[in-house]
Amino acid sequence: TLLPGSDITVDDVYQHTSITYPKVYRTEMTGAFIKEILEDVADNLFNKDPYYQQGGDMVRVGGMNYTIDVNKGIGSRISNMSLQKTGKPIDPTGKYVVSGWASVNEGTEGPAAYDLVAGWIEKQKVVNIPENRNVTVRGA
Repeated sequence: TLLPGSDITVDDVYQHTSITYPKVYRTEMTGAFIKEILEDVADNLFNKDPYYQQGGDMVRVGGMNYTIDVNKGIGSRISNMSLQKTGKPIDPTGKYVVSGWASVNEGTEGPAAYDLVAGWIEKQKVVNIPENRNVTVRGA
């Protein structure tokens, strides 16, 4: 997080992306699998039994909207998944191109997130981030 008008330094980039598994990947997933991933991460965070809670934050997404109800059980927390550009619902059987980083899968190939982000920032010169309201939280 930076104040508006602040320079973005390489230290800022490293602060948010330097981890021991930094490779960026691109893959295809079904809508059902995307929901399953979101549900699994949400259960690690919001399980009613504190012994099953682990992790620290929800998976961040871009290009899609969804609603999360933190008081519901696994399989019922994530709803209203849709494509951000069109508002079209995510089809459980549809295939979507997904990219990310910090995969714990063996053999993930791709550039390091910090190199990719730093290169993108250098090309932009000025970064303007629009307000993002793609996730609706209920029950909090």
